[in-house]
Amino acid sequence: MKTQFERMMDGLNDVEAFLAGEQEGFKAHVPQDVDVKAIRNRLGMTQARFSDTFGFSLDAVKHWEGGRRIPEASARTLLTVIDRNPAAVLTALKPAAFAAAVGSSKPATVHFKSEKKRQASRRATRRKAYSAGVK
Repeated sequence: MKTQFERMMDGLNDVEAFLAGEQEGFKAHVPQDVDVKAIRNRLGMTQARFSDTFGFSLDAVKHWEGGRRIPEASARTLLTVIDRNPAAVLTALKPAAFAAAVGSSKPATVHFKSEKKRQASRRATRRKAYSAGVK
């Protein structure tokens, strides 16, 4: 069994060979375990919104989070990118939503507001309108 240092050196040797033109392509590391619920919670999304936003079926998200199914390698890869850079995925999947940010000098920032916060905000607005006598 190789030590971690030996595995790192093998990887560096592969990169060196690739850059020198001696080797084509590379092998991507796909994580074995992905915590879908943690990713979704960090984004402040419901299961339904997460599935709609990133193109997963709602049932798949429920099964992954419940431990009844494990995402396939392609889904684990996408989930890893979503975890590390959700804006990149959203830009790729929904370019029109980020078209305005491309022309600006500021980098695009993605903010997610959870459904609970949105509902609480709506209730507060309704209470203010009701107490002001507006119906």
